[in-house]
Amino acid sequence: MIPELRQHFNANYTPEKYQNFIRQLNQECGTKVEFRVSETPCFFPKPLLDKMARYGDELVHQLVDSPEYRSKSEASIPAAFRVPNDDAHPLFVQVDFGLIRDAAGQLQPWLVELQAFPSLYAYQQVVSRLYIQCYGLSSELKVFFGMDDEGYWALLRRSIVGNHDPKQVVLLEIDPLHQKTLPDFLVTGRICGIRTVNITEVVKQGDRLHYRDNGKLVPIQRIYNRTIVDELVRKHVQLPFDYRDEMDVEWAGHPNWYFRISKFSIPYLRHKCVPKTWFLDRLEQVPQDRENYVLKPVYSFAGAGIVFAPTDADLQAIPHSLRSQYILQEKMNFTPVIDTPHGPTQAEVRIMYIWLDRLLPVMGLVRMGRGKMMGVDHNRNLEWVGGSAALYVD
Repeated sequence: MIPELRQHFNANYTPEKYQNFIRQLNQECGTKVEFRVSETPCFFPKPLLDKMARYGDELVHQLVDSPEYRSKSEASIPAAFRVPNDDAHPLFVQVDFGLIRDAAGQLQPWLVELQAFPSLYAYQQVVSRLYIQCYGLSSELKVFFGMDDEGYWALLRRSIVGNHDPKQVVLLEIDPLHQKTLPDFLVTGRICGIRTVNITEVVKQGDRLHYRDNGKLVPIQRIYNRTIVDELVRKHVQLPFDYRDEMDVEWAGHPNWYFRISKFSIPYLRHKCVPKTWFLDRLEQVPQDRENYVLKPVYSFAGAGIVFAPTDADLQAIPHSLRSQYILQEKMNFTPVIDTPHGPTQAEVRIMYIWLDRLLPVMGLVRMGRGKMMGVDHNRNLEWVGGSAALYVD
């Protein structure tokens, strides 16, 4: 992406440096990182990152600022998981872009997905900083958009903890000790001073939720919501409370926004970076060039259920009652833009936002891959792929 930085990195890379980087990463996270971390960071021109951040802002505001969309998105929230008292806007937003060269040879961002749900806000700072530190990269390389480490951590604490005693704020997840995102939970807990709690171990008394600390019940005033409803349903998790109840608790990331801004949103978006997308039940005519399309469930995790070049049989296998839960989307052939010893590699860039006073882009997260799909689970047997960082120079 920035040729001189890429060439310098590749020329000076050694497997020993990578192993040291991984050791340092595991040490700082307080646990082994179970998903694949790429051997290299990615060096992006700042104008390209700025364009992605601007596009993401435009897409999110197009949805949030529209009373019509707000009304239509009610249908996206499952009745059993509709939490009372929506916030006016999401607190955490992720917008994922792939990169395509246009006719003039310029790289342009294309939307892959957007989601109003927390990503690796704590872990990503650690991995980005360690790329610079462990590989001895230039101190001019930056991670955050318009802030330094201290300012970022202050913003994250304000977003998660608010004005509460951190002891009464929890990160809520399903069986957190066995989630691949545990490194992020541990760093978040260390930085914010909050407890990570298994959602099945919460105790409800009246309209208050509590967690146990050495046998004593501690009231929960604010929840940093990391629980994915898809996983609750898939694993048949029995909860000690009902999401629909009126509860005396604040949400750091109101659960309803997970549904309101998601793959459900894409057919409603009108923007030059958005591929053609239809709900399957509203598709008047199925395109003939099926190889150029992807079938996706509206609600799935880590790419589950995605079908490339869906056949008639694939489409007909979906019951009519479920067709509103699928989208057919134009497939983008993303340009491999990262030169590696294993050949050119694609980079999917996630712009991470925090919305307190305004929708603020804070940093980028990168997934590198050479397969059909970019998630770390789909590139686990390859090298120079996986989770990475978006570094830039002003």
